[in-house]
Amino acid sequence: MAGNSQRRNRRNPGSKKGASVGTGGHSRKALQGKGPTPPGEARKGHPKQRAANAAIKRERDAKARAGMRRAGGGGRGGRGGAGAAELVFGRNSVVEALQGDVPANALYVQQFIDTDDRVRDAFQAANDRGIPLMEAPRPQLDQMTGGMNHQGLVLQVPPYEYAHPEDLLEEAADAGQDALIVALDGVTDSRNLGAVVRSAAAFGAHGVVIPERRAAGMTAGAWKTSSGAAARLPVARATNLTRTLEAYQKAGLMVVGLAADGEAEIGDLEALTGPVVIVAGSEGKGLSRLVSETCDLRVRIPMSGLTESLNAGVAAGVVLYEAARLRSRVG
Repeated sequence: MAGNSQRRNRRNPGSKKGASVGTGGHSRKALQGKGPTPPGEARKGHPKQRAANAAIKRERDAKARAGMRRAGGGGRGGRGGAGAAELVFGRNSVVEALQGDVPANALYVQQFIDTDDRVRDAFQAANDRGIPLMEAPRPQLDQMTGGMNHQGLVLQVPPYEYAHPEDLLEEAADAGQDALIVALDGVTDSRNLGAVVRSAAAFGAHGVVIPERRAAGMTAGAWKTSSGAAARLPVARATNLTRTLEAYQKAGLMVVGLAADGEAEIGDLEALTGPVVIVAGSEGKGLSRLVSETCDLRVRIPMSGLTESLNAGVAAGVVLYEAARLRSRVG
């Protein structure tokens, strides 16, 4: 009887009595779970995934803007890495840059812009100089300028092509003259740099050297302040200003630093008649310690007691004038 019951159970697996027939392991995969629930960031359509994607997009857009412009303010793009273009934006700033002969690749104009005298002046200046006008929707200009107030005008300025410090020696050699070079130590105001370039060109210098880091570069502001002199006078960048000055010394140049407590006055400085590098520091801090120790001589500009110091642009202009005066006597 028992054997008959077991045979019935094999034929009828739904019976509660006796053993049931198994699958022999053929459906084992069907018994496996799908694993732990993935985090929200990895689940399509989940709010956390949308938030993560938005954060990635913001970071990507920020990097794109950083590559398109140099950080800055006051209606202008600022300084950026090597090879980065600069953007000048804002109607007044764009008109001043165009009328100041600042080099430009293109003038971006917002679609359906409300024209006024500044917009018309910008169009006229760009047309006179052969600068192409590029119409763009406002969101594109907002992205280019990082959301700053561009007022519908954005001027793209190509990156400045810096010379090598040795190129300035070649400039002097080609002219058959003793080298006259200006070096700036820690000057961070681009307008001061532009003023130095203008004075250097006016008084016969062969170029200006600036540090690669922690210093003003040849931005649109510096170019405008130079009043076009930046197109005629090379500006070189030095990876290490102290080593560049030492290289100039080995080439036979005297390094003269400008300092309020200098041991000599510029009126008594015959060294200006020969190959020389004039080094100006920032207003307030002056020359850095290493640069000051590298100088062959430190000179001061006589001033009344009411004035403690001059900015780099003015100080360099005074010494360059004195150098030009002394050299004209020798020549």
